[in-house]
Amino acid sequence: MLKTILVLAAFAAPAFAQTTHTEGMVHVDGMHSDEPAMAMAGMGATGTPLVEGGQSAFSAIAEVVAALQADPSTDWSVVDIDGLRDHLRDMDIVTIDSRSVASEIEGGLRFDVTGEGEVVAAIRRMARAHAGMMDGADGWNYSTVDIPNGAALSVTVFEASDLAMLKGLGFYGIMASGMHHQTHHWAMASGADPHAH
Repeated sequence: MLKTILVLAAFAAPAFAQTTHTEGMVHVDGMHSDEPAMAMAGMGATGTPLVEGGQSAFSAIAEVVAALQADPSTDWSVVDIDGLRDHLRDMDIVTIDSRSVASEIEGGLRFDVTGEGEVVAAIRRMARAHAGMMDGADGWNYSTVDIPNGAALSVTVFEASDLAMLKGLGFYGIMASGMHHQTHHWAMASGADPHAH
């Protein structure tokens, strides 16, 4: 009996779905009449405010756009969201599609990072930008050279005890280190020099 009720309820569910739409709104089967209002208010089904705006690049762009729109002094003639999007894409493909091989050098490690096709240029841009931003931070020194199919990032540490941390972080942990990313992204999007120190 319970199985029959559940089957009937499953077939009847579309009848209870919202059938009128606000212009431009996409209807999803099973959406109830109170859900569009909650979605428009940025609220989840439990009334909890939603934070995530989509996948990470989309959310990073949305955060920057909201900040630019909220600032009456924004100079829209120099805003470059497309440039920020290209940088976020570099971050994504380097993280996912490159390979890193570490070797010991005096006082640190060298990471040979390689990839295929468009990943090669992304590796070089990311390695140069990160080395430029991080060189000297916490006494660590960063340098890069181009190698076939990518770039080599060399990092030397100030204290011998930091070598274990460097090894544990590896190339990808090093690339994610430092709280400069948000400032860098803001500068890129708002038309400032992203490499100004």
